[in-house]
Amino acid sequence: MAHHALTRIPSPVRPRGKPKAQDLTRDKLIEAAGTVFAGRGYRAATIREICRRAGANVAAVNYTFGDKMGLYTEVLRHSMRAAGQAAAMSAALDSSLSPEGTIRGVIRARLMSLCHGPRPDWHIRLVMHEFSHPTPAMGRVVDEGMRPIYERVRKAVGAIIGLPLDHETTRLSVNSIVGQILFYTFSQPVLARLQPELKLTPDQLDRIADHIADFSLAYLKKVGHGKRHG
Repeated sequence: MAHHALTRIPSPVRPRGKPKAQDLTRDKLIEAAGTVFAGRGYRAATIREICRRAGANVAAVNYTFGDKMGLYTEVLRHSMRAAGQAAAMSAALDSSLSPEGTIRGVIRARLMSLCHGPRPDWHIRLVMHEFSHPTPAMGRVVDEGMRPIYERVRKAVGAIIGLPLDHETTRLSVNSIVGQILFYTFSQPVLARLQPELKLTPDQLDRIADHIADFSLAYLKKVGHGKRHG
C-alpha cells in the first residue's frame, strides 16, 4: 500500500493549443480594460467596470496583475507591442543588419502595423491619452519597449553621419525619423480630410515607408559626406 501511496500519478495532458482558463480571463481583462482606459483615462476608470465588461471577478485583477496600475501597465504594453509588430521589429533590430537596413526595417515594421489585422481603435486612443496625461506606467513602457528601438536607430544614424550618439544632430535626426512615423500613426483623422484619396493599404504603407527612409537617408548621407570631406 505504501508503494501505491508514493507512486506519482501522471497529470492529465492538456490538449495543445487550448488556452488555459486563467489565460482567457487575462485576455478578456486586457481587452475590457483597454476599452475603459481609452475612454475614461486611468484615473476615472474603475476596476468594477472593467471586470463587469470582462465577465470576471473583481479579485481577478489583483490575482493576475497585482493592482490597477499593474493592469494598466500591461494594457499599455499590449498596445505598444501591437503597434510595433513584435516579429517584424525584432527582425529590424537584428545586429547583422547595416545601419541603413536597420533604419528601413524599423520604419517599415512600425508603419505596417497600421494595417496588421483588425486592431481595436482603443489601442491608439489609449496611447494618445497616455501621451497627454502620463502615468507612472509611461516610464516602464518606454524603458522596456521604446528605448531599445530608439537607441538602435540612434546608433544607426550616428554610424551613417559619423557623429557621436549624444551629438545634437544625431538626436535631432532620430527625432525627425520618429516624427514622420508618428504623423501617419496619429494623424489619420486629419489625413482623411486633407487627403481623402490616401488609403493606408499595405501597398501604400510600403511606399510611404520607402519614402520616409529615402528622404531621411538622403539627408543623413549628405551630412556624413560633408563631415568626411569638409
